[in-house]
Amino acid sequence: MKLGLSLGYSGAYMSLPVDLGRKAEELGYDSVWTAEAYGSDAFSPLAYLAAVTEKIRLGTGVIQLAGRTAANAAMTAATLDALAGGAR
Repeated sequence: MKLGLSLGYSGAYMSLPVDLGRKAEELGYDSVWTAEAYGSDAFSPLAYLAAVTEKIRLGTGVIQLAGRTAANAAMTAATLDALAGGAR
């Protein structure tokens, strides 16, 4: 069994508990997930987590496709993958 942690979304007020992502990695969790709503996006917290973690897998639970083109969503995911070192 693999454990993952959902950080949820913060809406208009940025209050995601990104320190929990680092702790989850220390405890051996497999993945950490974010989501988004209008006011904050799902990718920025993952970019931060990619910078402060080494191996935990990163994922989005929900992204607003109406707020970006499919090409933009793909480019953002590819950039995040590259920043994280790939396959995370």
